[in-house]
Amino acid sequence: MERRDFLKKTAGVSLALTGTNLFASSCNSAINYDPKGLPTTLFGSTGVRIPKIVLGLGSRFCHMDKVEDAHEMLNYALDNGFYYWDTAHVYDNTVAPPIGKSKSSELIISEERMGGVVKARRKEIFLSTKVSARDPSKAMKEIELSLKRLQTDKLDMLKIHNVASLEDIDEMSKKGHLIDILIKMKEQGVTRFIGFSGHVNDLKEMPKRAPFDSMLIAMNHYTPKRNTKHEETTIPAAKEKNMGILLMKAVRPKETIEGLTAPDLIRYALSLDGPDAVVVGMDSVEVVKSNLAILNNFKKMTPEKMKELAVQLQPFYRHENLPWMQPGYCDGKWTSVSAIS
Repeated sequence: MERRDFLKKTAGVSLALTGTNLFASSCNSAINYDPKGLPTTLFGSTGVRIPKIVLGLGSRFCHMDKVEDAHEMLNYALDNGFYYWDTAHVYDNTVAPPIGKSKSSELIISEERMGGVVKARRKEIFLSTKVSARDPSKAMKEIELSLKRLQTDKLDMLKIHNVASLEDIDEMSKKGHLIDILIKMKEQGVTRFIGFSGHVNDLKEMPKRAPFDSMLIAMNHYTPKRNTKHEETTIPAAKEKNMGILLMKAVRPKETIEGLTAPDLIRYALSLDGPDAVVVGMDSVEVVKSNLAILNNFKKMTPEKMKELAVQLQPFYRHENLPWMQPGYCDGKWTSVSAIS
């Protein structure tokens, strides 16, 4: 498949694509994905229905030992209805392995590991990746490399990765910078939709800066010094713009609080009002099967059960030692397991 050429201009760093825009029409046309009977939801104003659990392909996926096992899991997930795949340019195994995982001597990059399956089954996948670089020329190079790794010429969703602060938002909002680049990518047909991800409450400012289609946000993170919850500020700001909303890190509390199970935590996240779906990191066919069972048998938790779990979760969300609660944290790039063990 012939990839587009990214051309850089001075100052504003506008983007041009050489040759015929092969995917402009297909990017804007309706695609009927097959959820294989899984419960789905309309994803914001995109017009796309997605499963209420999204296949997360971050640190756990990158620490799977064998590429054959990784490809088996990807194909099994797709065969059984998990067609929304979430990754990022920076996801690899150079970070410390998650609890229960060992570190491989081989460099494993999520997008590269996905590439062969994506190439073979591209039309079946709602494909999402994220760009991290804030410098316009570096961001463009990341997008081009992501397409090369994923062995595709188009994305379904391109997100700004890890929005860190209001200062970060102001920088990416400058003319010709990252937000303008994403808008250009959508206009040029490189991606059908655009969005952003992050952990901070400043994310509530992002919907004001551009017509974003989606937001990926960490579940209800707050600290004793910043007691405002995402469900009170950030999620309503996105809902007002009819954006699709995804939650991440729903399962993390089980690593710090005894007695919590992954299924209960996922059911809790799925029962929250506001978000459309939950991104769950998966690293084996067995984990995929477990999440399929959760979704196929899902019933919203009672208010009483929700309150019970909320009380159990309070120490986790107020734990400032967690790496993703720290200033400067970049999702997918945490470096120490000791902080969460």
